[in-house]
Amino acid sequence: MDSLSQLVLGSAIGVAVMGRRTAVWKAALWGGVAGTLPDLDALVDFGDPVSNMVQHRAQTHGLFYLTLFAPFMAWCVSRLHQQPALFKRWWLALWLALFTHPVLDYFTIYGTQLMQPFSSHPFGLGSMFIVDPLYTLPLLLGLVVALIAKPPTGLRWNAVALAFSCLYLGWSVTAQQMVKSVVRDDLAARGIPYSQFLVTPAPLNTVLWRVVVMRTNGYEEGFYSLLDGERRIQWDSFPQDDALRHELKDNPHVERLAAFTHGFFKIQMQGDRAVFTDLRMGQEPSYVFSFEVAQRTAAAENTSSRLETVQPVAAGDRGDPSRLLVWLWPRMLGQPLPPPR
Repeated sequence: MDSLSQLVLGSAIGVAVMGRRTAVWKAALWGGVAGTLPDLDALVDFGDPVSNMVQHRAQTHGLFYLTLFAPFMAWCVSRLHQQPALFKRWWLALWLALFTHPVLDYFTIYGTQLMQPFSSHPFGLGSMFIVDPLYTLPLLLGLVVALIAKPPTGLRWNAVALAFSCLYLGWSVTAQQMVKSVVRDDLAARGIPYSQFLVTPAPLNTVLWRVVVMRTNGYEEGFYSLLDGERRIQWDSFPQDDALRHELKDNPHVERLAAFTHGFFKIQMQGDRAVFTDLRMGQEPSYVFSFEVAQRTAAAENTSSRLETVQPVAAGDRGDPSRLLVWLWPRMLGQPLPPPR
């Protein structure tokens, strides 16, 4: 999730766990710090754009590492505020603030390596968009009331906001499963073979969902709103260059990205450069994560040209947000509008 959501979640947890045992501002401050710390890995340059993507949400998001770090942080905070008797309580509060950061990230599609250092598998449920006001704003409101109102009123508001945030996460999973059911029925009715499909929210909501279906010779993209009148999806089909994909099967950047994206990707030539695109984040034709991974060399006499691995270059495109927002609201309400291309 976005940094603001992580900060207010950590702060809200700190306030809820510490209660009246310490000043609310102290609990909110250190809970927010703990809720933000795992994302400091975004400031690290791992050497190239592909490594920066794959290594984000890795070691600093490992539940094992965060559990080890929690008592040290709690010891520092309890000594700083001269509250040694509250060490165990600080430990619980800060552990929960640290622990829930990667757990919340898990609900997005990006990929969070929860099991570090035992496994580098990127887990991603994909039931939440990275920014969702309906999740963040209630938490922020509860936290603000907790900071300005006298106990127990402020603490109650904060607790209600936390409970709502948990229920909203549960709703996102339920809604995702509902859409998956529609997708399965639609694909079965069409009788078109496919290898896998992805269901994830369109920006800023959990009502309109984006679906990507991978086939042997291409992929399809469609959108379904829970407010649509019919249980069917209008699909747009896009080809894949299987020959190009085969030619790049030993490219190390492609191997890393293919595993990280769980197979939801496309590879295409742009000029003399081969570009790998993550199909999970964005929508046709604009995607957040694209990388130039190889270059076509000129053919010598009696030889064929070949693709040579190059230092990866970021080539992502977020498109025009204004066009997307104009389309998003009416499509969310069930109007059968084609997506902006």
